[in-house]
Amino acid sequence: MATLSIPTSGTGKPRVLRSRAVGKLLLLALLTAVLLPLLGRWGNGSWPHALTVRLDAPLATASDWVMDNRDSHPLFLYFFGYVSNAVIWAVRAVYLTLLAAGWAGVTAFAALLAWRVAGVRLAAGTAVAFLACGALDMWVPTMQTLALMVVAVLASVVVGALLGLAAGLSDRLDRALRPVLDTMQVLPAFAYLLPVVLVFGIGVPAAVLATVVYAAPPMARLTALGLRGADPEVLEAVESLGATRRQRLLTARVPLARKELLLGLNQTIMMALSMAVIAAVIGAGGLGDRVYQALASVDVGAALAAGIPIVLLAVVLDRVTAAAGDGTAHPRTIGWPYALAVTAAVALATRLLGAPDWPGGWTVGIAEPVNRAVDWMTAHLYSGVPVVGGTADWAGHFTTWVLDPVRDGLQWLPWWSVLLVVAALAWLIGTWRTALTAVLAMAAIGVLGVWEPSLDTLSQVLAAVAVTLVLGFATGIAAARSDRVERALRPVLDVFQTMPQFVYLIPVVALFGVGRAPAVAAAVVYALPAVVRITAQGLRQVDQAALESARSLGATGRQQLWQVQLPLARRALLLAVNQGVVLVLAVVIIGGLVGGGALGYDVAFGLAQGDLATGLVAGGAIVCLGLMLDRVTQPTERRAKKGA
Repeated sequence: MATLSIPTSGTGKPRVLRSRAVGKLLLLALLTAVLLPLLGRWGNGSWPHALTVRLDAPLATASDWVMDNRDSHPLFLYFFGYVSNAVIWAVRAVYLTLLAAGWAGVTAFAALLAWRVAGVRLAAGTAVAFLACGALDMWVPTMQTLALMVVAVLASVVVGALLGLAAGLSDRLDRALRPVLDTMQVLPAFAYLLPVVLVFGIGVPAAVLATVVYAAPPMARLTALGLRGADPEVLEAVESLGATRRQRLLTARVPLARKELLLGLNQTIMMALSMAVIAAVIGAGGLGDRVYQALASVDVGAALAAGIPIVLLAVVLDRVTAAAGDGTAHPRTIGWPYALAVTAAVALATRLLGAPDWPGGWTVGIAEPVNRAVDWMTAHLYSGVPVVGGTADWAGHFTTWVLDPVRDGLQWLPWWSVLLVVAALAWLIGTWRTALTAVLAMAAIGVLGVWEPSLDTLSQVLAAVAVTLVLGFATGIAAARSDRVERALRPVLDVFQTMPQFVYLIPVVALFGVGRAPAVAAAVVYALPAVVRITAQGLRQVDQAALESARSLGATGRQQLWQVQLPLARRALLLAVNQGVVLVLAVVIIGGLVGGGALGYDVAFGLAQGDLATGLVAGGAIVCLGLMLDRVTQPTERRAKKGA
């Protein structure tokens, strides 16, 4: 008679019991069984009221104190006041310099800079981009935004480089700064706009400092990554020559991290420009203010006319910094003195000719045709489309079949079971410290008293991330396997990544209506480019020797993808998941403005009403969600090394 055999090891233990993952799950199940009677005392439904802490009173007291002392307390007079004046002076100096150079001088300098870094082709594209800003009748707002961005990016680079330097040279500081950087990157801008406005008031200083909080983390992370990734053999060689620690840093670590530093600059610029519209809410002016005013009157054409220059600025700066980071620049045929001399000559010539400002007759209006196109799309695609149905039907089905079941399922689960699932996922991918951090972050949401709206937001985030990953991985694989697809996608991804969310928000609402579905659609559009880029880059960087070996064994293209490229690109794919989560969370506030409700609405309501408690509590809950999702999607460094 046949008997069932269980695979065993030499020690006699079943192989399944020797699995580290199974061991973790069994230990977690045992711990849950021990604690379940204690946890059950607080009920098996939503988060128990006895475990919540209300922050309304202390936050209201803090807000009142700031308002009462902003004009008299030494902290505001002699610290925040000097910071505010320095920011105003710097932005004004840059803006007046740009106006003095005139449209021709600014265009000439930008083109010469691009020529020096990346060659004639990018120089011509840069010139066309700046001329297009003027042709759209957006020259002055473009200069206002550029002045603000120059100061904000410089401040972000300084702050980020200092933080990255500390994290790159010290393991202890790296661990301490990681949650700080996570908070800076995940906290919705609207949540910290209110305290910034309380301290600095409406205007340019608040806008610059809010941008620095949002844009500095990429510089810090990539600086630390570059310093930690320096070739140990080079460092040992420099040390053997008797170099001091400072000399090793300046002559070895920093030069070896040049590529990461320039990539950090690139990402800081992109994130600073993405804040242009949000900063306009607190008086930043410039292109963001034009976009915000146009959308307030539901004028998509005018919003697009102001949004295109933001995209053009972002694309130009992205190409220039990327070319500098790749080290593939053309021979530098011009020097800085020559470039400055040409710029001064062009600026002086246009001023003598009496045309420093953009000529009024050289503008093109695009608002009216764009609005007609949007009206046509709304009229023909919203409903009544044969066979496939209209976009309103798609939104309704997605809400009924996906969003509602996920939300109801999460809110139906006992509160302790949600913590258990979070602990299991985080521990499987990391260590017990990872699991503990994730559980504490999720528990903090309940303590803040926003458990149910947080689960509602989590359901939207999970749905948006799932759609983003399906589309992003498929598109990234196609881009990695075809240079033609990659070249065709690059400008599309640039537009999606740099276009302010507010610009495409109204077409999304026009097509899908108001509710949680358009909120998910907006998040997908915003997060998709990063997932596609990281996926494509990770697959392209797979060791070519491994691919050649697979081909020599007769592997098909599909087998090479599934058995070689995807496993070897695991870390890049996990990073794509992580960034997709972070970027989706960054747009959760936008979802609150278009009917998404939950935490996004609470943050927007807090800013609109000046309610510090509502806005900060909801923003803190979003940070906790981001921290929890980060821990369950990113393996710890120790775990990653073991799996390498």
